[in-house]
Amino acid sequence: MSTHARLLAEALSARTDAQLAALFRHRDVRPDASWNDFFDAAEALLDPSSVAKALPRLTQAEAVGLSAAAAGADPGGAADALRALALLPPSDGGLPPSIAAAVAGRGLAEPHPTGPAPEPDEAAVARAAERAFTTVATLADALLLAEESPLALLAGGTVGLSEKRRLIERGMPDDPALLDDVLALGAEAGLLLAVERTLRLSDEGAAWLRLAGPERWARLVAGFRAALPSALRTHEGGWTPMLSWADEHPWDPAWPDRADALIRQARLLGLLADGPDGATSASGAETPWARAPRLGADPDPHPLSAFVPAEVDRIFLQNDLTAIAPGPLLPALDLRLRTMAARESASQASSYRFTADTLSAALSSGETEEGVLAFLEGISLTGVPQPLRYLLAQSASRHGQVRVGTDPETGRTQVRSADEHLLQAIGVDQALRPLGLVPETTVRGDAVLATRVNRDTVFWALTDEHYPAALVDADGAVERPVRTTVASAPAARDDTEVYAALIARLRAAREEDADAAWLERELEHAAKQRAVLAVEVAMPDGTARELVLEVTGFGGGRLRGRDRASDVERTLPIRSILSTRAIEDPAS
Repeated sequence: MSTHARLLAEALSARTDAQLAALFRHRDVRPDASWNDFFDAAEALLDPSSVAKALPRLTQAEAVGLSAAAAGADPGGAADALRALALLPPSDGGLPPSIAAAVAGRGLAEPHPTGPAPEPDEAAVARAAERAFTTVATLADALLLAEESPLALLAGGTVGLSEKRRLIERGMPDDPALLDDVLALGAEAGLLLAVERTLRLSDEGAAWLRLAGPERWARLVAGFRAALPSALRTHEGGWTPMLSWADEHPWDPAWPDRADALIRQARLLGLLADGPDGATSASGAETPWARAPRLGADPDPHPLSAFVPAEVDRIFLQNDLTAIAPGPLLPALDLRLRTMAARESASQASSYRFTADTLSAALSSGETEEGVLAFLEGISLTGVPQPLRYLLAQSASRHGQVRVGTDPETGRTQVRSADEHLLQAIGVDQALRPLGLVPETTVRGDAVLATRVNRDTVFWALTDEHYPAALVDADGAVERPVRTTVASAPAARDDTEVYAALIARLRAAREEDADAAWLERELEHAAKQRAVLAVEVAMPDGTARELVLEVTGFGGGRLRGRDRASDVERTLPIRSILSTRAIEDPAS
């Protein structure tokens, strides 16, 4: 037991609940920690393992201040922050040994110079705008694929190479590292949520897909800024100069990689123009549209809009069953068009191709022949060519040959069709084998397959394999299917709420007589260690006497020990003990 622990325990007991909760969060304390009182808390916070975990989280200023304190100097402006983290004594004095030992030998690299970056030239600004435009489009593609089929996550929470290959095969950039950064931007903005080892489209992500391009960018920048570590944020709500980001956690070996990733994401959003020493360098100049969010204001996409192509609301439909958009198509139109046509190329001008499978998928997702025609006629500058009309009519005639519903009597999913050969093909399709489809008795002339898998899962599996499936209700009426998204993540619980039970337990155990409580802790510790103590005892005649005891036990309000002077066992009531001090055992 040390005096440092006692001083810290007393200081902790004087803190408010909010201050304690903030400390416990920063020091990564478990809400179910088995602490019984503030002395337990102080000892745990000063434990070498706890200190070692805390140091990598210190900012540059805090690390400099703690290093100064370890050298006996003034920690400067970092003193209050370090005391709040229980890494500096509550009052002036030397550092606790566990903290001094942890700081010893930790150097501090010379921080990067943070002078003003040069103004970017117009060409660099234009390239930054193009990167932002491409990033938004790439993320939109990733969200659509996540809606179609959630992205599997590895144990570490990242998307694996097999999933990245699937994204690349569907037309996304052949750059796994770039895909990691783009998906991270989506997750930071709340557009993608990790659920049961998968990355899924959230409700916010579905709404984001329907925003215009500039609004999409603004939402991403706001999410990027909100997700930045607190060391990189300013009091005004913006961020610190990016040149200093690599220095902000000097004792965290993983921080350089994290800072590099954040810089790359900033470049992808067009917040940094190209730097003179490399494409991913933080030394690049700030773009005009980065100033507002850096200062804490809402991201303003208007300066960016001047450098990106204007969105269009018309397309050219051609006889070869393709559609050409002469510019970036408005997101709402693009989303609907992609339900009925496969996008073949994506740039400032995009092309789409209609096939029997894509039109069948559109009809399965709830479109009608009349609705598709009306939509295409409304956005086409060239009308709807006859070949496309014929293909649509043919697909509509086949649609609904396979009906997916629920048997009201058994609750099992039924797949029904008047075309027995088609249903036989479904029954032996290896891609559908996980559904466990088994033949059942013919119902009103329809062949039937049944399974215990839920109706929506069966429907989407059939649709993904290009079968002309329709979703039906209990009465046989066709329903409009909806791919599910994940509700937005709930708001994080307040720190005080998270640690309420722990704080209440610590406060309930607080003793009015801190000196007596501390004395008991010292005696308990001495008994466990069989330490040798010089014990000052109040005698009945009012005098005080010092006894040197080898402590053998403590309990029931009494201290037991062998008197080194007389070699007899003594039992002292704790109320008679005035003070104790540890002495070196001459026998050791």
